[in-house]
Amino acid sequence: MTGIYLSDAFTTHKVEAMVKLLGLDPLDAEQWDFLQRETTQDLQAAPGSGKTTLIGLKLALMADAWTSVTCGVCVLSHTNTAKSEIADRVASLAAGRSLLRYPHFIGTIQSFVHTFLALPAVRARGVEVQSVDDAAFETAAIRLLQHPNYSTLRSFVEHQRDGTGIVTGATFTYRDGELVVTGPTRELPFGAETASSKQLSSLKRALALRGVFRYQDMYAIAQQYLTRHPGIVPAVSARFPFVLLDEMQDTSATQHKLLDLVFASSSTVVQRVGDINQSIYSDAGVITGSASAFPLSGAAELPVSRRFGPQIAAVASRLAVRRPQHVLGAGPDGQVAVLLFDEATATDVVPTFERMAAVIVPEDVLLRRPPRALGARQNRGSSQAYPQSISCYVPGYTPPGRPTAHPALIDAARAAGTQWRSGADSHEAVTELWNALRASFTPLTGEGLPALGRLERSAATPGGRMRILLRELLVHAAAFDQAHWSMITEQLTVQMTVLADRPLKTAGLEFTPAAAESAAAAGSVPRNSAAVPAVRAVPGTIQSAKGETHAATLILECLEKNGKKFDVSEALRMVVEGSDPQRELKSVQAAVQLVFVGATRPTHLLVLATHRDRGKRYAEAMIDAGWDVRDLTEH
Repeated sequence: MTGIYLSDAFTTHKVEAMVKLLGLDPLDAEQWDFLQRETTQDLQAAPGSGKTTLIGLKLALMADAWTSVTCGVCVLSHTNTAKSEIADRVASLAAGRSLLRYPHFIGTIQSFVHTFLALPAVRARGVEVQSVDDAAFETAAIRLLQHPNYSTLRSFVEHQRDGTGIVTGATFTYRDGELVVTGPTRELPFGAETASSKQLSSLKRALALRGVFRYQDMYAIAQQYLTRHPGIVPAVSARFPFVLLDEMQDTSATQHKLLDLVFASSSTVVQRVGDINQSIYSDAGVITGSASAFPLSGAAELPVSRRFGPQIAAVASRLAVRRPQHVLGAGPDGQVAVLLFDEATATDVVPTFERMAAVIVPEDVLLRRPPRALGARQNRGSSQAYPQSISCYVPGYTPPGRPTAHPALIDAARAAGTQWRSGADSHEAVTELWNALRASFTPLTGEGLPALGRLERSAATPGGRMRILLRELLVHAAAFDQAHWSMITEQLTVQMTVLADRPLKTAGLEFTPAAAESAAAAGSVPRNSAAVPAVRAVPGTIQSAKGETHAATLILECLEKNGKKFDVSEALRMVVEGSDPQRELKSVQAAVQLVFVGATRPTHLLVLATHRDRGKRYAEAMIDAGWDVRDLTEH
């Protein structure tokens, strides 16, 4: 990368000066190695090892030394949350802020594919993109399905269980140089030459001509574009001589293949960072046999976690399924505990955990990082096995739903606000709320309202004013009373009409009793408040907590996906027996991998809940290891 940035970018005195400026802890040897390496490399980072901080530091140093005005740094992550965290870190310095504009790019892999490959391909065909959004596609597909041209397809799906999913999930897949229409995760239930298949293909392509796409479509379009226009690859790689990939373990097989097509054979320096033991998306496992699968053999490691201490680190080390890693705990001296329960005491698990957290964790830490109660499954299935899901421990548990599933807009706003405040995926929450608004305000003529990404950002524009109202809904909807809701719906009606520039049909704007009860409950205090911990545990899935840090975390035993084994008891067996995780059944590996993700969230207290019939046999060994074992059936 000669001439792209100053040669002294990573010299010792510059690194130390930047560390001091950012107020960071002194670097260890592994961190120094990663910072000063200027060639392609992989970094396997243990949970809590300061990976994001280190990425921010490296980017700040690079921004400070960057000289090219036409070539830039490309930083890619898996989620908008991770992307925003990186962007916020580099924006804290004047030099770092330069990375937020041309010629640099910080975004998700999805947005990179959209910006540099798929959208140019679509526009080259003379199509104006209206939306790249699964929910928007679903609405448009169901509407178009009612057209007489699709009567055979409509009749077919009406006679199938969940048949509309065939239409709403219709996706472009790249095969043999062409875009073919498939289901989102499987082949279609009819032959390619049938009338239903031909009508589905026609419907999908009709929506594509209107500029309405699903997220996954963009990858197939990008693959075809690269194949038909081989000059794109050297152009993109020349634009970005340095690429940093974060959260590499969650890269899907399709994403991995596309990134390899663009950068693998170029002179671009590609540095990939992640933790393969936190790979929880099934598609990511498809690429394990690839020669470029992450992490490469000989990859550098960050084994020291500053999130938690030795006890939790020991558990993490035993549960590292995908790649053995001895995690070293350099954080607070934490505690590991196990709660044994039966059917009669399952509902006592979360309250017991809350009381333990209140005693063990300093109050200021608990308030800053509230405790979480996590499980792999949200709801019970048809199996008679027990326990199956979070709802077995928290009766009446309602997961943060898709806001568009609510008939009343205020309920959609409350659900989106809950998801937004949880931090699980704030971008998704905003998108879902906007889709709920689009469903409540429908133009009487012409196309629907634009997707969220097409709204202007300036407060002087209709789109910018809608963004302000969206934030108002996310922040305050849970507390709205009848009067406040009437005021906000009046504002929404005015602004949505201005945005659409044509008459609108409204639906679902009423103030629901459920919302009123919620507003009243928000300010209420439990009658027996002395018996209730100051900070209540927030239930949710392990998947939703990925990337979070908690003061205390409870892992609730759930039935693994094959319905034969229970995740926490399998994890405890592996910890106590010291068995090799890579010799376990694939289904057990997947279940334990989720437990690993959940177990590496807390700083001070990790609690594992397992049924007494399965966990009691390990009690003596766990006590010998210094764990706190409590049998709720004996109290």
